[in-house]
Amino acid sequence: MKRTPLYAVLVLLAATSASEAAADAGPGPFGVTVTAAATAETVRVGALFSGGQHFCTASVVHSPHRDLIVTAAHCLDGDTDDLVFAPGYRNGRAPYGKWRVTRRFLPDAWDEDSDVAFAALAERRGEGVEDLVGGNRFTTGTATGATGVTVTGYPDSRETPVRCADKPVAHSRTQQRVDCPGFSGGTSGSPWVNGDGEVVGVLGGHEQGGATAAVSYSVVLGREAARLYRDATESPSA
Repeated sequence: MKRTPLYAVLVLLAATSASEAAADAGPGPFGVTVTAAATAETVRVGALFSGGQHFCTASVVHSPHRDLIVTAAHCLDGDTDDLVFAPGYRNGRAPYGKWRVTRRFLPDAWDEDSDVAFAALAERRGEGVEDLVGGNRFTTGTATGATGVTVTGYPDSRETPVRCADKPVAHSRTQQRVDCPGFSGGTSGSPWVNGDGEVVGVLGGHEQGGATAAVSYSVVLGREAARLYRDATESPSA
């Protein structure tokens, strides 16, 4: 998991109200991290909980059964059976409920170049999570840096999500990175969403997302991620 240096906290505290307003209306200036406003886009992102504590981030992606979230594989690779997802979680409240994880879809023997996973959620009152908050398209094969992305995630140390826009750059053939302060432990699994509402990255991969809070990584989403998504969407509904 990523660690939180003190300067990352100071950057967040020093974010100006003008920057926050810009981020609320859209991605805002590149490389500026602010508290994410509650919008139709950000409520698709939520916190993953186990044992009553949130520890990773996930987001709703479109699927035929309307029950699917995407996150990092290292967030789901464990023996815990009490995982729940709270979309739009904020200040101790889960305004869209907490959704129980029923199945996980991870790559076989995943490594930093395949650190992406999906989870199916149980219905609540006859609805899937996507029926309530919507979902972004999961898209593979997008060239790194083709567009800017907005990253939204939940640091362990905060009860509100943070948000930052940046243009990804290649770290290697299989990894991409963005430079955004304040993405510390707990933000693994954060979606990288482009201007077309497509998830083109998931915070994880190299160093399980980054050794510092200022630089974050994602697997370059390619054929393996596409196969995993297909397996998750073709699986029978929970």
